Amino acid sequence: MTYAIIGFGKIGEALAHAFARKNIDVTVAGRRAPEALAPQAQAIGPTVVAKSLQEALKADTIILAVPFGEHREVARGLPSWEGKTVIDAMNTYGVSPEELDGLPSSAFVAKAFPGAKFVKGFNHLIAATLASDPVIEDGHRVVFLSSDDEDAVAPVADLAKRLGFAPVKLGKFDEGGALVHACGRTWGPLIFQDLFKKVQ
Repeated sequence: MTYAIIGFGKIGEALAHAFARKNIDVTVAGRRAPEALAPQAQAIGPTVVAKSLQEALKADTIILAVPFGEHREVARGLPSWEGKTVIDAMNTYGVSPEELDGLPSSAFVAKAFPGAKFVKGFNHLIAATLASDPVIEDGHRVVFLSSDDEDAVAPVADLAKRLGFAPVKLGKFDEGGALVHACGRTWGPLIFQDLFKKVQ
């Protein structure tokens, strides 16, 4: 399984730290050329490698960490998204419900990635928290996952565990997923909640 983070702002960089901490290879790509991102990537760790968007899109699992308005540009990078898992780590605070056709943000974004297994995750924590070690004493920091495709969640939950997090499945986008949905001027009630799950 190969991984890429598209978007190398605060959230993308935070997620890269999570991969580096566990020595898991990850490609990162952003608006800047790979050569410009390389020093930043290398400073995080040797398993974090900056590449072009087209190279990054060859990964099996792609984490979307771009501003909401740029997701369509990423989607146009591939003619087909069949066989790909896309993790939506974006938030749509400030985006009106009308702009989302009244849909939960991830259900709206998923339409641009036909054929992909689409999962909402890693979006509810601020970058500094997401970048920090998720293991504290006998607990693991919670990340919430939701999807309209139940089969898509399991591999993302496995990745979260490998990164040291405790995945909590919320169900479909318009069900439990609404708890981590931002829209207009409102945040879902679970956004910013820094919770830990005790290891059994």
